[in-house]
Order: sequence, then structure tokens, then C-alpha cells
Amino acid sequence: MIQFEETSRDEHLLGVAREMMTAARTAPKACGVDNLQIAVVTGDDLVPLATRMRELSTLPQRGFFARDADNLMQAGAAVLIGTRIEVLRLNCGLCGFATCALKAEQPDMPCAFNMNDLGIAVGSAAAIAADHRVDTRVMYSVGVAAGQLGLMPGCKAIFAILLSATGKNPFFDRTAAQSCKK
Repeated sequence: MIQFEETSRDEHLLGVAREMMTAARTAPKACGVDNLQIAVVTGDDLVPLATRMRELSTLPQRGFFARDADNLMQAGAAVLIGTRIEVLRLNCGLCGFATCALKAEQPDMPCAFNMNDLGIAVGSAAAIAADHRVDTRVMYSVGVAAGQLGLMPGCKAIFAILLSATGKNPFFDRTAAQSCKK
């Protein structure tokens, strides 16, 4: 029997995505508190995300969301990693408030440790993709659309890691006209 790479690509990407989700889950967390939610989106379920991103691209300074939507539609999968906003009661002041009690009065303002944990989890997940030689791009724009579509209930900050296994990385050839400044 002969099996060509193209026939197993989607299966392979899903396997890598699952390993990435595990890496995100097991990444270090401040005070051992896990506020993350992690999911993978594939196939036709990417379409509503791209549609919402194109809608958002009409807003000021969001023109690049359309470019990112095109990139999303070239992905074989997208791993979503989001964080709920929970105060850790450390009174560190990193969020800009003197105490966690003052910060708690602003429930939409993230605790600095929530965001740090999210970043570490994204890095751990992206490292797994690199270990498997899968092309990736981390995008907050996909996370914004995922949040607005309610795909990650309770999460205030979400990032997506797009995955591709093709002859050329589709996520990095970008023109100046497609920049974030637009």
C-alpha cells in the first residue's frame, strides 16, 4: 500500500493540534491556578470565524483582519487558547491597581498573571508545532472573532495559533498594504 502525505495531512495536523493543547494545559501557571480554556477548530468550522473577521475589518484600524481571515482559510486547523479573568490576590500592582480588591472592581481588566499564563501557554503550544515542523502564526485577530462568536465562554483574552503543512508557509508573505497600520 502507498499512502501519500496529502491524504493524511489533516489527520496529522489534528494530532499536532491535540499535542499543542496538552502543552498549553501543562504550561506553568501562576500560583498553580489554571484559568485557561483550550480548543481546536478545523474544516468548515473555520468559516464563521473568517466571516466575523471580515466584518470586523471594516472598523477603524482593523483592515488587517481581512488579511488574517484569508490566512485563517488557508489553515488546516486553529488552536484557540483563552484565559478567564481571575484575580490571584497577590496585590502585586502589575495590572495598574494598588490592590487586587481595587482591580476586582474592574472585572474586564485582566490580572497581569492571567495574561502572562496565556502567553506562556501559547509559547508552549507553538513550540510543539515547531517540533513537528508545522508552520504556524499566532493571531489575536482570530481570538477576537472567536470571543465575539462565543466559542470560548468566559474568556476575555483569546489567541489563535494557525497551523499549516503545505509546501510554503501561507502565513508570512504579507504586503505593506495589508499591515496593522491600516
